[in-house]
Amino acid sequence: MLAATSMVESNSLKPNTFYIEVSGAGLPEVDGLFVPSTAPPTESESGTISSLGYWNGKMAWDRADGKSARSPALSYSNTYQSWRICRLDGHLAYDATCDDDMPPTNTPWHVYKKGVEPAPKVVVHHFDPRQPCPAPNVVFVLGGPGAGKGTMCELAESQLGWTHLSTGELLRAQRESGGPTADTIERIIAAGDLVPSDIVVKLLRDAMETITRTTGKKNFLLDGFPRSDSNLNAWNDAFGQQSELPKMLFFECPFDVLQQRVLARAKYTGRVDDNVESLKSRFDTFKAETLPTVARFKRQNKCIEFDTSQDRQTVYAMFCEHLAEFTDDTLASKPLSERAEMLLGLRPFPQ
Repeated sequence: MLAATSMVESNSLKPNTFYIEVSGAGLPEVDGLFVPSTAPPTESESGTISSLGYWNGKMAWDRADGKSARSPALSYSNTYQSWRICRLDGHLAYDATCDDDMPPTNTPWHVYKKGVEPAPKVVVHHFDPRQPCPAPNVVFVLGGPGAGKGTMCELAESQLGWTHLSTGELLRAQRESGGPTADTIERIIAAGDLVPSDIVVKLLRDAMETITRTTGKKNFLLDGFPRSDSNLNAWNDAFGQQSELPKMLFFECPFDVLQQRVLARAKYTGRVDDNVESLKSRFDTFKAETLPTVARFKRQNKCIEFDTSQDRQTVYAMFCEHLAEFTDDTLASKPLSERAEMLLGLRPFPQ
């Protein structure tokens, strides 16, 4: 006879829509893709009644290739308080002792009786990796140096759940990680040239797909992109000439205000380009290369322009308004964090 509590628990569980990728195990047969379990309701070793996609009250997975003798092949054990991955013959090979709701991805797995070193790496996918990644929801954010792009994007990331991507940071990360284009990027930057637009767009596209698959997030703010018509043309080549152009938020700010801000922040940032001469050069480049791209968006009614010389609270309110269509209401209504209050000038930064 099934316990009433078990039935209530199984009926209240949300559907398992995640996919698990296991790789690098010392026992290669363990590696592969694991999909939400379709095992029928069964009583587990601890007496808990399973439900579709679940085992012992936590999500569970079967091998995508169906070769495992055990179903589910990746699941949680109440008895041992650990996540477990089995071999094809059903014997357990790897485990991770914890009470996490999902298989751990940042803590080392333990080699069990039938396993072989090394323990595997586990990645959680929010979407089926065998299918194309869902399209990102992108907003371009442009403005002159010191217009407030970085501040507003950081606020939207921490308070509204958007993901802030900067092409400069992606290029630096690629160089430091020794990625496939690291040497090319290093040579180009060392020569004082601009990194080709197709490389920049590929980094953006790869970053968005990785983030979407591993976090489920699809809202992206691209800070300082597209900087030129070349950037935009490469974007269209990558995402399709017929695909809808993302919305652009353009931060309009007078040069004298930009200069005051850049010189003020130079005391804290240590950036070598935060000085008057560099600012003038960057602003001239911005006018020559970026403003024509902004004009293209304006002609297609895809550009929203607002004055960011106003106080930060006013600018942030406008920024939130233009992102509201795709922002989770629960995130939009949450209280400001201490960091957000500092960025908005509502409390001082620590000395």
